[in-house]
Amino acid sequence: MKNLTIAILMLLLQVSYACQSQTNSSKNDRFVGGGYEGCEAIFEFGDKKLSPVDTLPLYFENKPKLEIIGSVFHKDGKTPAANVIIYIYHTNRKGEYQTCGNEKGWAKRHGIIRGWVKTDKDGKYTFFTFRPGAYPTRDEPEHIHATIKEPGKTAYYLDDFVFEDDPILTLEMRRKMANRGGSGIMKPIQVHDMLTIRRDIILGQNIPDYE
Repeated sequence: MKNLTIAILMLLLQVSYACQSQTNSSKNDRFVGGGYEGCEAIFEFGDKKLSPVDTLPLYFENKPKLEIIGSVFHKDGKTPAANVIIYIYHTNRKGEYQTCGNEKGWAKRHGIIRGWVKTDKDGKYTFFTFRPGAYPTRDEPEHIHATIKEPGKTAYYLDDFVFEDDPILTLEMRRKMANRGGSGIMKPIQVHDMLTIRRDIILGQNIPDYE
């Protein structure tokens, strides 16, 4: 039993170290957020030049279409944060992380429905995608995974984007949310054939080891 416990601790340390080493764009980046598996996926945009706006794959083929807008602020909640990278990914309408079969890196698990933005000088960002489906098991609400990378810090995950009107999102689930970067519960607003949700993000809010 003792040996098993030591092995588990060593594995956790290895995962944390891997996240720290693989996600850093600079050796001077300070490790924050506790580490997690897959954090390095935020750097898989390759040669793509990041901008404040991104349109995710399969956007045009799916409904309801979804516009995600928001601003990123520094820890004071007021000062806009520029040049912050945000990475998101989510399921298709069937609740599956859709792949084509030739994916590399974390796309093998995250699927092809993913995108990246870098905030503008006012901290603003926009994603165009579609509302994801819940897992076929219906044990989790519809959600969009999000990772953030700000200058001087390693990448860390935020609370998932979830939908306030989702019947699967129970009161107990809401209470258990850590509010990393602020609340991830979004109220969708219908405008013509588009749903819009807004999420403002506060860097470091409820993030371990941030200060």
